[in-house]
Amino acid sequence: MPGENLSRDEARERAALIGVDGYEVSLDLRSAVGEDAGDGPRTFRSVTTVRFRCNEPGASSFADLIAPSVTSISLNGRDLDPGEVFDGSRITLEDLAADNELVVDAQCAYSRTGEGLHRFVDPEDGEVYLYTQYEPADSRRVFAGFEQPDLKAPFRFEVRAPEGWTVWSNGVGERADGVWRFAETKPISTYITCVVAGPYHYVTDTYSRTFADGTTLEIPLGALCRKGLAPHFDSEDVFLVTKQGLDFFHDHFDYPYPFGKYDQAFVPEYNLGAMENPGLVTFREEFIFRGKVTQASYEGRANVVLHEMAHMWFGDLVTMEWWDDLWLKESFADFMGEFSLVGATRFVNGWVTFANRRKSWAYRADQLPSTHPITADIRDLQDAKLNFDGITYAKGASVLKQLVAYVGQDAFLEGARRYFKRHAYGNTRLGDLLSVLEETSGRDMSAWARSWLQTAGVNSLTPQLLLDPQGRVEELAVVQEAAESHPELRTHRVAVGLYRATNGGAVERYARAEVDVDGPRTVVADLSGAEAPDLVLVNDDDLTYCKIRFDETSLATLREHLGSVTDPLARALCWSALWNMTRDALLPASDFVDLVLRFAGSESEIGVVQMLHGWAEWAVTHYAAPARRETTARLLAEGARRELYAAEAGSEHQLAWARFFARTAATEADFELLGDLLAGTASVEGLDLDQELRWVFLEPLAAHGVVDEKVLAEELARDDTASGKRHQVRCLAARPSEAVKAQAWAQVVESDALSNAMVEATIAGFSQGSQRELLAPYAEKYFAAIERVWAERSIQIGMHVVQGMFPSLQQSRATLDATDAWLEVHREAAPALRRLVLEARDDLARALRAQACDEGSDQ
Repeated sequence: MPGENLSRDEARERAALIGVDGYEVSLDLRSAVGEDAGDGPRTFRSVTTVRFRCNEPGASSFADLIAPSVTSISLNGRDLDPGEVFDGSRITLEDLAADNELVVDAQCAYSRTGEGLHRFVDPEDGEVYLYTQYEPADSRRVFAGFEQPDLKAPFRFEVRAPEGWTVWSNGVGERADGVWRFAETKPISTYITCVVAGPYHYVTDTYSRTFADGTTLEIPLGALCRKGLAPHFDSEDVFLVTKQGLDFFHDHFDYPYPFGKYDQAFVPEYNLGAMENPGLVTFREEFIFRGKVTQASYEGRANVVLHEMAHMWFGDLVTMEWWDDLWLKESFADFMGEFSLVGATRFVNGWVTFANRRKSWAYRADQLPSTHPITADIRDLQDAKLNFDGITYAKGASVLKQLVAYVGQDAFLEGARRYFKRHAYGNTRLGDLLSVLEETSGRDMSAWARSWLQTAGVNSLTPQLLLDPQGRVEELAVVQEAAESHPELRTHRVAVGLYRATNGGAVERYARAEVDVDGPRTVVADLSGAEAPDLVLVNDDDLTYCKIRFDETSLATLREHLGSVTDPLARALCWSALWNMTRDALLPASDFVDLVLRFAGSESEIGVVQMLHGWAEWAVTHYAAPARRETTARLLAEGARRELYAAEAGSEHQLAWARFFARTAATEADFELLGDLLAGTASVEGLDLDQELRWVFLEPLAAHGVVDEKVLAEELARDDTASGKRHQVRCLAARPSEAVKAQAWAQVVESDALSNAMVEATIAGFSQGSQRELLAPYAEKYFAAIERVWAERSIQIGMHVVQGMFPSLQQSRATLDATDAWLEVHREAAPALRRLVLEARDDLARALRAQACDEGSDQ
């Protein structure tokens, strides 16, 4: 739609012209229930009053609104003709006064894509649930306003809702005369306002804190979910982590939580992990576990709770001026989420998970052709949408961990405290943060910022070891390399650890030194004279952001003794390094799978185990040489089955191996065992086959044609819930049939009838590693369709389709050439669309290089 993609230049021009004093938003959501009218989208009434100043009276500007129709618009008491001033996404505002009042009465559309005001009908009981999701710019789908982060203002919401519903918003609300009215917020950005409405299950608690000066802070806590999930809702654990986090941030930030209450809503069909709306955080409801999960799942949820809580300060209290500095909230929240997880909760090994899982996301993103500096060049809203990525989150958090090592934890936290007090309820840029860090650390931050925040790419650090005639370290150096496309060499504060195998077989650290790696080669003088190591671990303790490499002796040690490395963080770092080598075609995929088969069974950290499962599965599907793929897949399935039976009965490791065995099942015997377990004619001691695990077992059976539509319908009857329907849709799309694939393609690509969650489920089922030939015809169709899809669908659905339907399983030079041909012909396509295709092309090219490496290996 013309004007929908706001540019940075337009935002800066508007921010220089106007300042917003306040919003009053009235929504009538009673239309959410009842039958569809059938003549266009289902709509609700939205009336917005905005009071704002203009620095140049007589000038013109615009307000943002995406709505099917507008009933009336008035500016300073003067009625404007909607047909003349509203183009579908913008309202032209001419001849502004010094002080202005804009009133817009519109019919806005309920969403089925998770953008704006999402409407969900629960198939279990027919109840309707609503919630809003706006980042980066979808509040304009719900009310008229100035949709950019630096035009903050207080908000007052009032909502009319169906009888029997409860409504929540950022402020405390109460219902009177059939209307829910909410307390005025502090000045906040439009994208973090929020409304949740429906017959949600709601539980409450209270957080209380007495500060050193004797003052007491009490924060009402709430947690809500659909009624159908209430039996599974462990709200007491959510509240526990919430209270621990509030204590931690109060201890370290010296700025009391500023937004009154703290509700947390777990909502259906959510596109993100969570969103930091002040006073009303929204989460995807999959964080409510319907079946048994491992501690890694609870740790992941706790991390997200704390990540969003950190946003109350980094992002909500102090907000970036424009999306260029998105890292000022997301990198900090990602780092602080992990920092508080380890410092305040039961998940004391959180940095192990961070090193293994979170940073792997960053390493992948930073080697794509679309990589960018942490402080990015965000030209418009489509750029902004795609920059919620591994660079902004995980690399940013990794770099902040490096910053803490560089300036010291005390200086870092004191800088944060000054930053909050200096910029509360305002907007900032990079320089605002650097200035306080310079004050607290006494260091010049400009060189660090240029190196770490304003350049892209990941460095590799490799040890070079020279021994003297007595077998001691004569010289140990660290060699730093950079990719040709991003040649920046950085200063890394690292720990270098020396490890050796003991008589008992354990591999333990016996020497460690910290050093600033600077330039192409740095000598670690403090380790000269040490006994010869079996393993040199650069970046021990994971202080910096880099790819670790090994010398030949270290690599040989890991091949034989990886499972014997006693420290879980060191072990996780070694696994991560080996996976990076596999991705870089330096280690054959079959070698990596062999390491997983030999050592993952003894891995103590369940999060690492599950990450290894994902990597090994990816290695077989994408990196194994075609001639070896079937054999490698069979060996992986055999190993998973073996570990399933070897794991402690009833343990989380047993559960993880059961799920992995289902995903890797490759033979008739594997499918027979899965079927017998489902039927109850076979069992594994201690393994509880709950409903979630039943669906995990059914998907490979559907994908290999072992079960049909009738069986899946029977399973849905057992689990006739929203979650069950998503599982069934995924399994239906996974079946090995031309007709099934054609139907799935039509539902996702040719139609917009499916909700965002059903689009995701269909795409997940569509692409199966065992169905390459069946999926081959869709490569050509993909390239013919994506530009139209991008133009016609919402950006969220467009991203799902372009990323999820790329022919990644057609691993050939021909597919690479077809991708290049599309990119050549579509040079003028939307930059965000081209970026997604370029990323998919890079993954495909990487897969072909890895397959060539595996083809040339000795096994």
